[in-house]
Amino acid sequence: MQPGVPESARLARRLRSLRTEHWPDLKVTQLQIAEALGGEHGPLSLSLISSWESTRNPALPPASRLAGYAMFFATRRTVEASPARLLGEHDLTEDERHERDRLHAELFEMRFVDGGSTELDPPGSSQSGAASGVVGSGTWFFPDHRPIVIVSGSLPRRIRERMPFTDTKDPDYVRSYSLADLDALLEVHGHIRAVNPETEVRICRSEEMEEDDFTSHLVLIGGVDWNAVNRDIVRRLGLPVRQQARPHDDDPGFFTAGEGGVFEPLLDTSNGMLLEDVAHFFRGKSPYNSRRTVTLCNGMYGRGTYGAVRALTDAKFRDRNENFIRRRFPDASAFSILMRVRINPNGTVVTPDWTQDDERLHEWPSVIEA
Repeated sequence: MQPGVPESARLARRLRSLRTEHWPDLKVTQLQIAEALGGEHGPLSLSLISSWESTRNPALPPASRLAGYAMFFATRRTVEASPARLLGEHDLTEDERHERDRLHAELFEMRFVDGGSTELDPPGSSQSGAASGVVGSGTWFFPDHRPIVIVSGSLPRRIRERMPFTDTKDPDYVRSYSLADLDALLEVHGHIRAVNPETEVRICRSEEMEEDDFTSHLVLIGGVDWNAVNRDIVRRLGLPVRQQARPHDDDPGFFTAGEGGVFEPLLDTSNGMLLEDVAHFFRGKSPYNSRRTVTLCNGMYGRGTYGAVRALTDAKFRDRNENFIRRRFPDASAFSILMRVRINPNGTVVTPDWTQDDERLHEWPSVIEA
């Protein structure tokens, strides 16, 4: 690093190099970037663009603007017309979408990893400089701003009948009491809404889904027992991880992964208390719409599902786990992690730390070429 240049200027240097070197035969001006990022509201100020490129006194761009940079440099078509403009998600080719995603991951790592370092945090520490829970970052950020449907299973009638306020004839009827995995739903819904404030986000029971819902970004919460859409997606995608449905409430069930791998929850044989669950996180293309994503978060029990969600929402672990994803699956269009979810003696969930080898039970793709 040059003397007198702060470490925080790493992102500024990268933004400048994108403008001056990304297309060696094409000169991109700060005005074109200002036009494209400003959109219909008019160009941003040139002094603002310049401050983001300054290595002496760098200003940190908002996360949403970095998403704009990734879209800008994903395709030359951005600057083919005057004024320059960002293309819409539907206008991108598959190669352009891949380039957008690659740049998006690179720029966000520079912005959010503390001190510019790309090293993983030591176990037990948190990243004070990372912030995947802010607007425009992390796995739960959807840069195309298309609708997001969180799909929940429904508690079976035999369970609902034991609960108050689940009868629609009751004046105090509460619809949410019919939803399975309510802790996980509340956690992921709040986080997705915070990270995507301008995007429509809805919770829908699997049996309530309509035709248009299937073409949105889908977040599936809960396992194959009570979530029919989860069963259908796993079947369509042919995932290497499969969840065995529980034949009855007293059977813990299990996951299978790879060839012959069987993974079961751990229960205390003396009192039946859950000590450790097995959970699955998957992100990939939706089988219903190749331009949208599907995310699966499910465990054999509800606390496993909650742990799968918390891996990327817990403020103390989400950035460490996000960094692990970027390093472990740098070029994968889809990835899967089967994990342990440990339960504290008081019944609360311990957030999985994916940087710890013993907490990851199975990963796919299993081998990433260097």
